[in-house]
Amino acid sequence: MSFKEWLEKAEKDLVLAKSSISLGFYDYAAFHAQQCAEKALKAFLVSRGRPIKRTHDIGELILLCADVDAEFSKLFDEDVDLLTAYSVEARYPTIHEPEKEEAENAIKLAELVLEFVKSKLTSP
Repeated sequence: MSFKEWLEKAEKDLVLAKSSISLGFYDYAAFHAQQCAEKALKAFLVSRGRPIKRTHDIGELILLCADVDAEFSKLFDEDVDLLTAYSVEARYPTIHEPEKEEAENAIKLAELVLEFVKSKLTSP
């Protein structure tokens, strides 16, 4: 897949996250927010010719991106790596179901990652 295809998938996941929250499906909103961030970070790696690992770990992906561009480390300051918890947990019945505010925060973090990655893709 090209980086543009990864980015398109990330954008679709963001749409699904926002649609899910409007339906009251907060677990799915959080899951798709995590997917958005994951795919956006993978889009950046692909754009720079880097291999992508089969991982859902946002922190690990940020570190891989930071190996190419140190500014990616700033994403840790925003706690976007917290999205990792929704990669699997939100897909299955669990003890912890995200509340609306938690899902809204997950979407905010996903938007931050997506916009950050897009800004890097438009610069050399």
